[in-house]
Parts: sequence; C-alpha cells; structure tokens
Amino acid sequence: MNPAYILKVSQELKLQEKQVTATAVLLQEGSTVPFIARYRKEATGALDEVAITAIRDRLQQLYLLDERRAVVLESIEKQGKLTDELKEKINTAQSMTVLEDLYLPYKPKRRTRATMAREKGLEPLAQMIFEQKPGVDPKIEAAKFINEEKKVATIDEALAGARDIIAEWVNEDARARAAIRHLYIEKGIFDSKVIKAKEQDGIKFKDYYDWQEPVKTAASHRVLAIRRGENEGFLMLRVIVPEEEALLILNEMFVKTDKSNLCLSQVVMAIEDSFKRLLSLSIETEIRLLTKQKADEEAIKVFAENLRQLLMASPLGQKNVLAIDPGYRTGCKVVCLDSQGKLLKNTTIYLSKSEEEKEQAAGIIRDLCRYFNIECIAVGHGTAGRETESFVRSLKLSNIQVVMVNESGASIYSASGVARDEFPDHDVTVRGSVSIGRRLQDPLAELVKIDPKSIGVGQYQHDVDQTKLKTSLDDVVISCVNQVGVEVNSASKQLLMYVSGLGPALAGAVVDHRNANGAFNSREELMKVPKLGIKAFEQAAGFLRIRNAANPLDASGVHPESYGLVEVMARDLGVRVSDLINDEKLRQKIDVHKYVTKTVGLPTLLDIKDELAKPGRDPRAVFEPMQFKEGVEKMEDLVPGMELNGVVTNITNFGAFVDVGVHQDGLVHISAMSDTFIKNPAEFLKVGQKVKVRVVEIDIARKRISLSMRKQSGLEGQPKNKTKPQSNKPKAVSSYKPVSPQPPARKELYRW
Repeated sequence: MNPAYILKVSQELKLQEKQVTATAVLLQEGSTVPFIARYRKEATGALDEVAITAIRDRLQQLYLLDERRAVVLESIEKQGKLTDELKEKINTAQSMTVLEDLYLPYKPKRRTRATMAREKGLEPLAQMIFEQKPGVDPKIEAAKFINEEKKVATIDEALAGARDIIAEWVNEDARARAAIRHLYIEKGIFDSKVIKAKEQDGIKFKDYYDWQEPVKTAASHRVLAIRRGENEGFLMLRVIVPEEEALLILNEMFVKTDKSNLCLSQVVMAIEDSFKRLLSLSIETEIRLLTKQKADEEAIKVFAENLRQLLMASPLGQKNVLAIDPGYRTGCKVVCLDSQGKLLKNTTIYLSKSEEEKEQAAGIIRDLCRYFNIECIAVGHGTAGRETESFVRSLKLSNIQVVMVNESGASIYSASGVARDEFPDHDVTVRGSVSIGRRLQDPLAELVKIDPKSIGVGQYQHDVDQTKLKTSLDDVVISCVNQVGVEVNSASKQLLMYVSGLGPALAGAVVDHRNANGAFNSREELMKVPKLGIKAFEQAAGFLRIRNAANPLDASGVHPESYGLVEVMARDLGVRVSDLINDEKLRQKIDVHKYVTKTVGLPTLLDIKDELAKPGRDPRAVFEPMQFKEGVEKMEDLVPGMELNGVVTNITNFGAFVDVGVHQDGLVHISAMSDTFIKNPAEFLKVGQKVKVRVVEIDIARKRISLSMRKQSGLEGQPKNKTKPQSNKPKAVSSYKPVSPQPPARKELYRW
C-alpha cells in the first residue's frame, strides 16, 4: 500500500489517515463496500458507502496515474532525453493532463511539417530565431540554410520551415498549453450550427440549430444533447475563444519586446500559426473531452440516484397477483402468480373486438381471481393500459386492489436469456406479464434481472462512458440489494449474485445446492455450498436471510460473527435470544457499554440492539396504490388547467417526467416545480413519488406535455415546451465577454 496515496486521499476527502488506511486494507483483502460500511464501522470510523466508494475510486485513479507515469519515464529515458529537471516534473505531476503535457514533446508522432523541416536541417535556424538574441537577423541567417539538395531553395522557404518547428515547440510547451486550456475553460463558447440540408431530418435538435453558451456554465444535458446531434450527423459543434486574447497570452510568453529583436516578426508569425493550426484544435479537443466527462459524470449521477429510488420502491409483498400485459390486436396476456411469484396460470383475453368478448373476458378474470385467491391485479402501463385498467375496475372485484405498473424494461427481460432459462416453455408475452406482476410484488428482486440502462430512468444513458456507467449502476444495485437483504431460500440467481461476496458463480452454486438439497435451515449450512469459502461466507452471511430458522438471528441483519455476543447478552439477563427479540423491556435492559472490547465498539453494539428490535425488517416504505384520473386515458383527453394525479418516472437536471396515465409522460420543468427556487430537482422529487400536477400545454404532434406543480394561478416562468437556452452569441468572438455565471453549485462531499 502506497503511504503517499493514503495521505493524498485523506487530504482530498477530508478524512483521517487511519480511516483511509483501514478502508484500503479491507478493500485489498477482498471486502466489499456494503460489508465494510455495515460490519466494519470500528475499523473505518463508521464511514458510509459513499465515502468508502470515494476512497476506492480515488485510490484506483492514483494507481493508474502512477502506472502511466512509469510508462512515460521509460519512454523518455529510452530516447536519452530524460533530464533530472524533467524527471522531477513528471514525478510531481498531480493529474493525467499535466503528465501528458510534459510527455507531448517526446511522444512518438506521425510525420509533421516540423518533422520535414528538421529533415531539411532547419532546426538550428529555428533555435536561433526562437532565442531572439539581439542583432540576429533572421534573413541573413536563413540564407545560410539554402540547400538545393535538401529542397530549401529560398530564404522564404528556410524561414517557413523554421517557423513550422517553432510552431510545434509552442504547441508542445506545457506552460502554453496550461494557459490556453485555462482560457478555453474560462472564456470558451460552445457554438452549435445545423448542417445544411439537414434541417428537416434533424428537427428534434431544432433548439440547437444556432446555439451558443459559455463552456463554463453549459448544462450537462445540453452538452450531451448537442453531441448526440453531432454524432447523428445533424449538428456541427465548435468550441471557440477570443483569438486576440489567446495570441496575446502566447506572445507575452514567448516574444521578447526589446528594440534589437529582429526575429520578433518571425516568432509572432509562428505563434499565430501554432495557435490556429495546432494549439487551438488540440485544446478544443481536450475541452470537448473534459466537458463530455463532466456531463457524463452528471448524467451517471442522475441515473444512479433515479435507479436507487426505483429499486427501493415500495413492494406489495407476498400476495397472490393477477398480472395483465395490455394489448389491442393480439389481446391482453394474463398470468396468475402465487405469493412467491411462481407462475400458476396464463391465458389471453380480448377487450377491443366485441361486447361478447368483453363479457367473456370479465368471466375469465372473475374465475381466476376466485380460483387462485387473487389479492391484487397488476396492469402494465403501456399501450391500452388505461383502457384495461378501466375495464378491470368496472368489474368491482371486492377486496382486490387494481394497480398500474410501470412496465419499462419488461420486454427486454422477456426476450433475455434469463427469462428463457426461467420459462423455457412460454413465449415472450407470458414472460413479460410475469415480469409486470413480480415487479409489483418486489420491484428490487425483479428489476435486477434487467439491464439498468433499459429501465427508463436515465438521462442520455446511451451517450455516456459505458464503463463508468456500468460501475456506478452496479454499485447502486449492490448497495440496494444488501440494504434490503435477500431471502436465500426464494431468491433468484440474479438477485443473489449482487449479494456481498457472492457474484454470478457462487450465486449459481447456492441455487444449485438449494435445488438439489432443499431449503437452507441455517446460515451455517451455506458453508456446504461448493467453492463458498470462509471469506465469501464472511462477506455474504449478514445480508442473507433464512426465515423460520432454528436460530432467530438467521433471519436478521446480525452477522454470525456476533451471535456469541448476543447469546452473552441474553445469558446475562437470564433469557433466550428469542426473548430479547420479542420483548422490548428486556432489550432496554441491555447496557451496550458493558460489551465493548478492542474489536467490538459502540457502533456495532448499537446496530445489534437496533436489529434485535426489528430483525430482518424491510427498510422500504409501505406500499400505497396509485390511481389516475378516470376518463383521462390519452393525450387528446388533456386540456390546459386540468389537475391530475401523477407518479414521477424520471428525474433529470432540467426537471422531472411524470406519468399521468395517458401513455406519454409529461415534463415538469425545474421552474414549474415550486413557487420557491429549486436548484436540484433530485432534492425536491423522487422517482416513484406520487404528485399532483396541472396541465399547462399539450403538443400532440411532438408528443410533449408540459406540466406544473406550482400553486400560483399564473404560470410565470413556465417554458412552453421550449428548452432552447438563451443565446449568448457575441457580435465578434474576439470581443466576447462571458455572462455572469449561475449561482455556484453545491460542493459535493467527495471531490478530487
């Protein structure tokens, strides 16, 4: 373990060195983030998952930086150009950008104009001109380099070649690159234009046909939208800066202004060529990458938080469910599931062809509900969903809830290998209906079977760095699964694989052992699973639940390593462990301070006491059904001013999308969420939250619904389906002055 990493991370994240060291050691030993956060609080000083993940990621970044540093040093040393001064600069580089700037002059490159000039022997001339010594006349010196054999026929050709070499030196100078990079960050402007003759085909990007905004303040969702338009061939994006200011910076850096400097004009010409031909393009590419990375981080952060809220949505619980995947032409696919999600029956009903078929469908639904003791009916929210819901409600089935279920991703699951393995004898329509029903019973258990990108709660998720996105979403799924806990005797392989310490192979081994030997009767029996060793058991056991086990602690979040401690607590009070769980008065008699040791501190003891009060209790909220407004089933039914019930389906940086039951989500822009200022929609709303909204505007042609949650009667500040940012287009780029920045964003807790 590198002590320098520990010191740097502790300083950056404002944590104690011993906290970072302990976390790094545990990670190195193979402990997972959920395990460390839940069961190693004494070691880390009770760091949460966010802090532990930040330590993990930053340590990895530092490792990769040093790995690249070693490659750079080796490359330059092989060239025989590694000086002590350069080595010191490389060893002290604190970022990949600085490191690459230092390496650029020595980096193997393709054949350039400067390369060809060097081959003509013009580098000494370039050096003389660039040094700008008093009295040195560039034309007189250039005449000495005329050489027909090397194809330098004139003084002008010699000077042009020398300027090419100087231009490359300027471009590769670390100080120059840092200064111009800073200018692009502070005063750069995104400039987007529509490609000629693509206006009609790219109409969805119309807001960005002639658009400008400062790099410094451009919102991440707009950056990603424009880049998508560019990738699809409809937009052309540039990053521009005041050219005069850029040249002034470079001239002040390289030009000597004394009167005896006869080389001044040559150096100025080389600098201008360097900026226009090399430096501006290179730094523009960097800024595009930098802003893309920043936008990716924002989008991934939004997606991850939305996913967490969706996965942690309230479960209906263990109830018998009839699920319907609505449809017009092919009918509605109906399945019956028992309380564990097992498929009992499937059939098809038709609601759109004739009254006779409707009556037949009603009879089928009533019979199925009666025969399978159905307690709730789940209706997919897709095409024909509202009509199907209205039909089912019209049956007035007593004591049976009817719930609309978001079916995003159900079709992805139904065609997946997971679904084929689970239901090899049924087609995709049956599998999709099962997914809808199970999603109502337990959203977490069902959604883990679907690629998170297909669930429909992201913001430009297909445009961001896919590796970073997968890492972030996997972290969220793992966190949620372990926070809730998993019933080992009923969980699918897909759910078990996210349990701390397991993974796909061990999850499959657990299921195979369960199928071959029957249900697990204790956590200890997990050790009988092939290849599930002591380390995996340590990481996983506390998150796995076994209901009705002989030891009641097996159904709780108490880790087996603490069973002995709980038994001592019970023995000291002269009772059984089950008595501690069932009797609050007995638990109140436990003096946790009495059981503090060198390895077990108050954080763990307090967690144990809390868990005894609610062993294995689901941390998710109690399920509450949602009912949309009757008679409003499609966009054409909406009118401005109408007030509706809705449920938040997705949150972005610019607002929230709300399902109001018309097969098309409406947008509540950030400015229409409240009568008070809202800085971050995610701090005001949550995915799955039930809200009251008012219809502001309907655009059926573009399938856009504008909604408001404001209480005021007026709609001041509410955009009319237009997200085009206000243009900050300057009259001339060189005279542009950036607008005042937006209020500073809240500082993130962990940032490097």
